[in-house]
Amino acid sequence: MGNSVEKSTTGFNRRDLFKAGLVLAGGAMLPAGCKTSASAAGANTTTSKTQVTTRRKLGKLEVSSVGIGVQNMSRKYTTEVPSRPEMHNIIRTAFDRGVTFYDAAEAYGPHEVERILGEGVAPFRDKVVICSKFGWNINQETGQRLPGLNSRPDHVRKVVEGMLKRLRTDRIDLLYQHRVDPAVPIEDVAGLMKDLIREGKVLHYGLSEPGLQTVRRAHAVHPVTAIQNEYSLLWRGPEEAVIPLCEELGIGFVPWSPLGVGFLTGAIDANTRFAPGDIRGMESRFSPENLPNNLALVELVKKWAAQKRATPAQISLAWLMAQKPWVVPIPGTTQMAHMLENNGADSVRFTADELKGFNTELSKIEIKGLRLPQAVLNFSAVEAPAKK
Repeated sequence: MGNSVEKSTTGFNRRDLFKAGLVLAGGAMLPAGCKTSASAAGANTTTSKTQVTTRRKLGKLEVSSVGIGVQNMSRKYTTEVPSRPEMHNIIRTAFDRGVTFYDAAEAYGPHEVERILGEGVAPFRDKVVICSKFGWNINQETGQRLPGLNSRPDHVRKVVEGMLKRLRTDRIDLLYQHRVDPAVPIEDVAGLMKDLIREGKVLHYGLSEPGLQTVRRAHAVHPVTAIQNEYSLLWRGPEEAVIPLCEELGIGFVPWSPLGVGFLTGAIDANTRFAPGDIRGMESRFSPENLPNNLALVELVKKWAAQKRATPAQISLAWLMAQKPWVVPIPGTTQMAHMLENNGADSVRFTADELKGFNTELSKIEIKGLRLPQAVLNFSAVEAPAKK
């Protein structure tokens, strides 16, 4: 999942701080390491690099330390349809700036985001890692979203063939099961992934929001390269058991929504209300009752951003990367300046003392409200049925 950006009712855009110093007309790029400065409430002069230079390993798969989620490139959270040529421009500029890790899914669109990504990376397909996900019940001919999940191997084979066409490629570098299907043993799914890997159509296998025992069972059939779960300063649930399991088994971890769907950037304030169709309006953590309490987290991030001459988004991403060397966030965006800003997190470092101090302050903040509507949460942490 990616993050979108919009103005709150106060009119302050979450990255006015960064964008005021960028001139991107006609796709012109700033030099790496450029300095930008702008004023915003409580913010100091900001230095931002736009190049991702470091690499990380998800299992044996090497990727850029910061990836990019392309979920909203067919439709933003705020329901607008972005310019397709500009989405291609962002995808290609991300590559020019060192990003090699691109995350999509069959369900995004459905199907349309994969087409946009395939078109975007076509000039350099062999130099990047393309990820996608299967598992929702989607008609392969019409793209219609049907109720529930579908990870039956015969269906997934058809899904993969469609993905290859939409992504304009002969293989998917990392393919996740988007959600665990409670009607299909994970041994059947992992067995199919093993076959697809043997055939060269898939190179690595992952799971998104899985149950813990399902991970162990899948890993026993074929090594799992990565787990993708929501994880950010706003939602730290994976720290309890999922990340320790990844460390035990040598599995990489990919946080989706690493910027808390825009919250951690300062885009959302106590006056923010969401457009019809924006899922954030259905998340109780962003309700008028809970927002004032939860904004303490934003203030903490802003304070550290000022101290470290970074932006709140960069601090939030750098904190994630400081947790483990095999954690790779995939912030999503539909705006060039935001992608460049996210890249700048690669150059932000926490010393051991800084991280300890940050975490001490963080521990005093209690987030109120659920991370997703309950009907959506019901698809997470599901255990696959036993193989008969």
